[in-house]
Amino acid sequence: MQPQEQPIGVVGLGLMGTVITERLLEHGYRVAVWNRSPEKAAPLTAAGATWSDNPFADCQRVILSLYSSDVVAEVLADLQTGLHASQILIDTTTGEPEASLEHTQWLAERGIAYLDAPVSGSSQQTRQGEALIMVGGDRATFEACSDLWQALSRRVIYTGATSSASKMKLVSNLVLGLNRIALAEGLAFAKSIGVQPAAALEVLQASAAYSRAMDVKGAKMLSSDFSVQARLSQHLKDVRLILQAASTAGVELPLSETHRRLLEQAEAAGYGELDNCAVIKLYDGWHNE
Repeated sequence: MQPQEQPIGVVGLGLMGTVITERLLEHGYRVAVWNRSPEKAAPLTAAGATWSDNPFADCQRVILSLYSSDVVAEVLADLQTGLHASQILIDTTTGEPEASLEHTQWLAERGIAYLDAPVSGSSQQTRQGEALIMVGGDRATFEACSDLWQALSRRVIYTGATSSASKMKLVSNLVLGLNRIALAEGLAFAKSIGVQPAAALEVLQASAAYSRAMDVKGAKMLSSDFSVQARLSQHLKDVRLILQAASTAGVELPLSETHRRLLEQAEAAGYGELDNCAVIKLYDGWHNE
């Protein structure tokens, strides 16, 4: 049976899980989907996916795209009757590196391989095949999924042993989040001193201050387009994971501490379910709503 003929399971149909399913369908895969809220599957089943009461029972390779490591553990426990030897589970959840190791051990006892494969990029970047997928785990298992990597993104990096990708995702999210809040503050500062924010963005994109956050979030900030590519509250969850890992390692991250406080302020103001570019709404004088 060719890889595209084998059904691929997708567990978790949030922003990222939905886009992953769409890309697999576009590349000719049969996809069996599952979500705790079954109604989220309706648009995907209409597009060609199949609902499964337990993708672990129906599929040899299953992609998990869930909110946190705790949710991954709960879903594995809830659906464990479907788990079987020689399976490969690919976990795209941004979670705790220690949890990746725990999942690996728990699954290995059942003859199942586990890859931690978090995605660096928004759902929109993933939809376009431009997000970076970082993969940790057994090298042979990684290579056995080469067809999936090709379908999901043009940018895939094998990072090494299990949990290495989860750690790398936290490093990436730390810098990405600070780039985004720096952009928001810079645009708000430009406006406050009489510089047109659109002109400021154009100069920033052409200068040494450039970051990809400007391409992805700059126009959204300028137009107050807070439609969701990645939720603000989800990034707050990630910043807390970063600070937790730093505390375990015995290091301080003062910029990330400040970032956490700002995101908590934004969440308290009711922006948590908006796109993470809504951090710009924190700045006084930004009234293009």
